[in-house]
Amino acid sequence: MEHEAEFMIQCDQAYRIYAAIEPETLSEVNSRSKVSCRMEGPKAVVLSVKATDIPALRAALNMWLRLINVASEMQELIQEKGDVR
Repeated sequence: MEHEAEFMIQCDQAYRIYAAIEPETLSEVNSRSKVSCRMEGPKAVVLSVKATDIPALRAALNMWLRLINVASEMQELIQEKGDVR
């Protein structure tokens, strides 16, 4: 049985977060899970994770949501410094 979860992250920096994590989706990290991300409009990133079992889904979600969190925090730091390229 395949398990899946999908998260939509909405924010002003959605494209920058997408650009930061999308290249990571191209390399397979774990054969028990698959991940994809896409933009849905200008301010929403959608993360989709599928896994063969619940522990694999949990592990993949922990990793990908942490990556998104780091990308978001980095965008906040950049904005605080005034360097919004």
